[in-house]
Amino acid sequence: MNESLEKTLKALRLSGIRQTLEVRLQEAAANSLNHTEFLELIVQDEMLVRKQRQIKRGIKAAGFRDLKTLEDFDWQFNNSIKKSKIFDMATCQFIKEATDFLFLGPPGVGKSHLSQAVGYQAIKMGLSVRYRSIFDVARDFLHEDVFSSQDKIMKKYLKPDLLIIDDMGIKHLPKRSGEYLLEIIMRRYETKSTIMTSNRPLEDWGKLIGDVPSATAILDRFLHHAEIINITGRSYRLKDRAKNGENIKQENKDDKS
Repeated sequence: MNESLEKTLKALRLSGIRQTLEVRLQEAAANSLNHTEFLELIVQDEMLVRKQRQIKRGIKAAGFRDLKTLEDFDWQFNNSIKKSKIFDMATCQFIKEATDFLFLGPPGVGKSHLSQAVGYQAIKMGLSVRYRSIFDVARDFLHEDVFSSQDKIMKKYLKPDLLIIDDMGIKHLPKRSGEYLLEIIMRRYETKSTIMTSNRPLEDWGKLIGDVPSATAILDRFLHHAEIINITGRSYRLKDRAKNGENIKQENKDDKS
């Protein structure tokens, strides 16, 4: 590639073409590609690089606890999960329809993994996602230095196409948390999609939030267009611990024999 062309591609920010142009030129010569075929190849290279950048920015903006995918989920461990329903969610049609989802089940059964994996799929489709635990929500709004910028913080919760609020029910929330959660749910109601996860039954939410009226209003709005996915079974995180325990027992038995 001559220096002038490289400078031009750099000025136009066509880094995808810059990275592959030499290889594509050799490919075009070896396969006698016409101008249209060659142009199509280098444009696809540029689009691929831009798509990868977009996904990378989307992941960073989402703030996932861990980057989880549907491919690395252990579907064999828990038969209570309806695989077809999760993959239907992964098409992200529910986001276009402003439908909400609630994952209910004990700790360790895959609620956080699945919600973040669906969020990752949404990012790959060009949608904006924000992931926060319920404790992050409380800290964002109840920090003593934050009162002057609450509108700015609220916009971060209202803007994404998909909002994921994780870990509802692990412990009781600070006072006034319910007010802010209610505002988020009400202002996203019928306009944007929200996924929530909880390890506690819905009747316990009033105690968790410390505000029964707010909890009732949250559930009324959220569940109106929400689908509930109940997941039962053992904790995946305790699986290896249980295996290790069995191995230790077997070793002790072998030592005695």
